[in-house]
Formats: sequence, structure tokens, C-alpha cells
Amino acid sequence: MNQIFTVQGMTCGHCERAVTTAIKQLDPQAEVRIDRPQNRVEVSSAQPREKIAEAIREEGYAVAA
Repeated sequence: MNQIFTVQGMTCGHCERAVTTAIKQLDPQAEVRIDRPQNRVEVSSAQPREKIAEAIREEGYAVAA
């Protein structure tokens, strides 16, 4: 299932890797695509939306509702 998140605070490649790693720790099969200029994170995963958002928040980034 494709899910799109608006994530604030990603400013560099390290930020992208941190978000990707957090999602992959939750679901190793997840496909993650990040468009940093648009603050957009697209995730293909069977995990519930709130669990993915929580994993991103735990890395210190704000996820818009």
C-alpha cells in the first residue's frame, strides 16, 4: 500500500537516510522514495500509517497529519 507523508525538517542526505532507515527497521521490505524539496516521503508498505509516522517522528522529524 502506497502512503504519502509530509515530513518537515529534512535538510540533507543524512536526514533522508535517517528517515529511510527508520522506516526499513519497521518494515525491511518497504520501498521508500523521498522528495526533500517537497518534504514528501512516499512509502510502499503493509505497515499501518501511524506506525510509519511514529518511526519517522522518533528520528526527530515532524510528520504532518
